[in-house]
Amino acid sequence: MPHQQLAEKFWALREINLHVYKGQTLGIVGRNGSGKSTLLQIIVGTLTPTTGSVELQGRVSALLELGSGFNPEFTGRQNVFFNGQLLGLKHQEIEEKFDEIVAFADIGDFINQPVKTYSSGMYVRLAFAVATSSDPDILVVDEALSVGDEAFQRKCFSRIHEIQDRGGTILFVSHAASSVTQLCDSAILMDRGEILLEHSPKMIISKYQKMIYADATESERLREEIRHLKASFKPQEVFQKVEWKKYHRSQANSQHTESKQADYYDYYDAKLKPDNPIHYPSRGAEIRDPYIATPKGERVNHIIARNDYVYTYTVDFQKAASHVRFGMLVKTVSGFELAGASFLASSQFIKHIEPETQLVLEFKFKCLLAPDVYFLNAGVSGIVEGEFTYLDRCIDVAMFRVQPCESSCGTGVVDLLVEPKLTVTSGQVKPEQEIQQYL
Repeated sequence: MPHQQLAEKFWALREINLHVYKGQTLGIVGRNGSGKSTLLQIIVGTLTPTTGSVELQGRVSALLELGSGFNPEFTGRQNVFFNGQLLGLKHQEIEEKFDEIVAFADIGDFINQPVKTYSSGMYVRLAFAVATSSDPDILVVDEALSVGDEAFQRKCFSRIHEIQDRGGTILFVSHAASSVTQLCDSAILMDRGEILLEHSPKMIISKYQKMIYADATESERLREEIRHLKASFKPQEVFQKVEWKKYHRSQANSQHTESKQADYYDYYDAKLKPDNPIHYPSRGAEIRDPYIATPKGERVNHIIARNDYVYTYTVDFQKAASHVRFGMLVKTVSGFELAGASFLASSQFIKHIEPETQLVLEFKFKCLLAPDVYFLNAGVSGIVEGEFTYLDRCIDVAMFRVQPCESSCGTGVVDLLVEPKLTVTSGQVKPEQEIQQYL
């Protein structure tokens, strides 16, 4: 019987040309099967490319798919020494770091049990502790942090920030948009084994989210549109050093402090509008005219901290819709999702809306944000052909600037309406006249 080919040749990656610079944190985003994990495995050396080459400078440490790197029959203690040596550490170095690794992993007596008895969360705890203990020049993380609990995730992100602060390079794969925009300096969008675009995390996440909600025809159109964008950008211009970000934040805080005594008022500036709003394909509804207004109905986009406002947008329904819900979201300049709200509770919805219906949504809020620029999303969802999906969604459809409130003493991104008080329990304090109110 003649040989019959049962499957076509499949290229997991094609025409990859990627430069990652020292000190850069690169986010890698894409749908399942786009080639993200394959790319990382080739970079760290667990897979050999069919063609091409990889050049690395520095010690590499990686957290790839769950289960890789540890021998399940060995105890956690044995795997720490075994894996540490694979990372290039000497036995004495591992002994010196062992207590620190165990403390970070925080898995108790399980450190002396076989790894095959570990839960997925325990495995990730130990793997991350070992991987980052080697002080890597390059850290590769492939979705590993999605397994641990919130407290451990916070500890991991703190460790990642330490690596960033000392100039380490990080390759970070995640489907979590907020993690990519918060951690990364730049990002790439992968699809079908190809790097479609390298740009800012905010831009990449916007394009990625638009692609995953598009149908097959629209997805092809988006791929071509993104390819054209790729030709107009240079990767060197995308990368922003972590040191520059710190400088930018310190300058912003300094400007905030210096301007506290100025007089501010809310007003509308026609020039303050997004450069690149993202509109999802409409599926029977259209969002239009999003804006912020004062309680009296006056449109504004320069607003005052601690004052009340209303975020408003109109929705036109061209088709009948069922199980409809509405929402909004506030994001930072980097794309980090700060806060959002739905028009109804999570278990509630509008059962049916007739065609040719127009609705105006209003979301009242108190501005509890620090002085800076922020962006707004708007969305309407419902059931189409038995599937719950967006009927229309607009990303970065409006923007606004928060101006300081003179009475605020808060720092950070969110104003918690802190009211400080100082009590003298012994001795004497001679305050300036203007702070007598706090005593």
